[in-house]
Amino acid sequence: MKHILLVFLGGGIGSAIRYAIGNFFNATSKGFPWGTFSVNIIGSLLIGVFMGLALKNSNFSENQTLLLVTGLCGGFTTFSAFAYENQQFLKEGDLTSFAIYTLGSISLGILSVFLGLVISKSF
Repeated sequence: MKHILLVFLGGGIGSAIRYAIGNFFNATSKGFPWGTFSVNIIGSLLIGVFMGLALKNSNFSENQTLLLVTGLCGGFTTFSAFAYENQQFLKEGDLTSFAIYTLGSISLGILSVFLGLVISKSF
């Protein structure tokens, strides 16, 4: 039960932060989902840092991993919004935005995880 509560707490915090960041970026952008894009890239960086620390540091507990990786990062990032926004681009026939968003999200997401792992080595 404790593990479920840790994931629940982290997920709630991550979702609230995602909502705030998404609203901020989407309110200032026209047509491109910068809110979802930015939270997914930031979340990829964070999961790289957290997992790097967990792999490197035996003091990083299973509870911390559940709270920060599964909960916080899981609630913060959003694959479902990414998929829906891409569907909207396809529906509108905007293949350029679809390609930029898809390729940019995937490549920068993977690069951000790698960068997070590198950053975690400096702690």
